[in-house]
Amino acid sequence: MDLSGRVALVTGGASGIGRQTAELLAEHGARLVVADMNSAGGEATCATIQAAGGEALFVPLDVTDEAAWEACMATVADRFGRLDVLVNAAGIELVKMLHETSLADFRRVMAVNLDGVFLGTRFGVAAIAEAGGGSIINISSIAGIRGYTRQTAYCASKGGVRLLTKAAAVEAAESGLNVRVNSVHPGVIDTAMTRGMFGDPEDANRQETWGKLARFAPLGRTGEAMDIANVILFLASDASAFCTGAEFVVDGGVTAH
Repeated sequence: MDLSGRVALVTGGASGIGRQTAELLAEHGARLVVADMNSAGGEATCATIQAAGGEALFVPLDVTDEAAWEACMATVADRFGRLDVLVNAAGIELVKMLHETSLADFRRVMAVNLDGVFLGTRFGVAAIAEAGGGSIINISSIAGIRGYTRQTAYCASKGGVRLLTKAAAVEAAESGLNVRVNSVHPGVIDTAMTRGMFGDPEDANRQETWGKLARFAPLGRTGEAMDIANVILFLASDASAFCTGAEFVVDGGVTAH
């Protein structure tokens, strides 16, 4: 899964799955554009990549802002002259009962999780097709496949990502653009966002909660960011050349029963 010479853009690259993915793609030869609203975190990701001998550029990006996407793509073109891989990993969570979720709450989640992926996919298809082809990977969730209490807005946004991905994949293929589009659906992954929901698993007061989450998966553990990054690497590479419009569930077996 050699990505030498390819340029990859990862949104949400300052932390969690996005950061792990950026570092892994760079390890396999890609030149990275790390995009995030968190400048300190994004620069830290780039510094880690550069310290390992890789090439990385941080670009500040609000994924809900169309003009910001235009500026980001212009920067990528100016610096690298091409784009081969796009990973739409930026996202937010909201844990509220339906009757407590305001329209503003709902719209904020949809703006980041769905509008952001829509904009990324739209700009990404054009840029990658111009470079001769490549891969877009959109991060959804198992909450985009099944419903969960207190996650109405989140489920709606991630379900939208799932079908947006399929529609874009079919359209790109039928248009002969040589751009593959797939979605990845993580289960419970130990990231800063998940710790914000369930607390630090190292906290004695939270260990029982994380133990229940681990037992919920047939494999008997929660996931790590690298579990997701490995699947993204596969989808970014030529090893997945016949995969498009597909959903890759990485949840330890949760949705299998």
